[in-house]
Amino acid sequence: MSTDTPPANTSLPMVAVDDLEQLADRVDKAIAELQTLEPDARAKAMNLKSAIEEFHKVGLTHIVKTLKNDANGKKLLFEIVDEPTVYALFAMHGLVRADLKTQVGRVIEMVRPYLQSHGGDVSLVDVEGKTVYVRLAGNCNGCSMSSVTLQNTVEESLREHVPEITKVEVLPTEPANDEPPNLVQLGASPVTDENHGWIEGPLVSDVEESKPFAFSSGEDEILLIRTKQGIRAFRNACAHQGLPLDRGMVDQEAGTITCPWHGFQFDSESGECFSAPQCQLEPFPLRIENEHVCVRPI
Repeated sequence: MSTDTPPANTSLPMVAVDDLEQLADRVDKAIAELQTLEPDARAKAMNLKSAIEEFHKVGLTHIVKTLKNDANGKKLLFEIVDEPTVYALFAMHGLVRADLKTQVGRVIEMVRPYLQSHGGDVSLVDVEGKTVYVRLAGNCNGCSMSSVTLQNTVEESLREHVPEITKVEVLPTEPANDEPPNLVQLGASPVTDENHGWIEGPLVSDVEESKPFAFSSGEDEILLIRTKQGIRAFRNACAHQGLPLDRGMVDQEAGTITCPWHGFQFDSESGECFSAPQCQLEPFPLRIENEHVCVRPI
């Protein structure tokens, strides 16, 4: 038997692995082509895609666990995960998660438009342990209702999206008199007339594990997804082309929802896009009242 190296397969196109946008576009086109197949053939193709992804996930999980158990391997793992393509690959399989400060920052940015619409604002100062430090500005700063504003927006959103956080400290805009910051202990939402902007949606029992639930309120199209951690609310629009996701495929075990139009896959817990890291579903604050899902579009 000849041991000569076989000639390279020149029929395969060369793809720049550092071009995430190009890779995402290639996946997008391939999934779009699948949508043109007959239903049975399309289902078989998607099952193959899912099987390959699960196969890869098992191997990658073993690699990550092995590297984490070795001091040198752990250092190497932290270095390679900073590379965008590696991060995207690990994120697609749920092997990496944004650090706590990044998660908190996303929530802060999520609630800022709502505060700004009421003449206020909030900024993240720091995260230490399980405590978040913020500053309020505009109508929120120094206002007697600032703690209520905090509890109704920042606090509720943090409690829902980043359960690790247990305290929020409001720092003064200008240091003065060495007064201690206003400390708010996260707890149950106050049952008072602070329901402005909240929309009552379906019964909790109506949101199934296997498929998303969509409903409308005025101009807002809302998507509910049941995850292992609870129900999450997003704007019913794929971050890729803005098409609705309510016919998407939910995989609760994997924690994903797949866009029915072009196959983009999102983390159903955070809204992060695995297919194109620059995309992100728009999350909404959510709470449960009287067995109903209540959402506040912002």
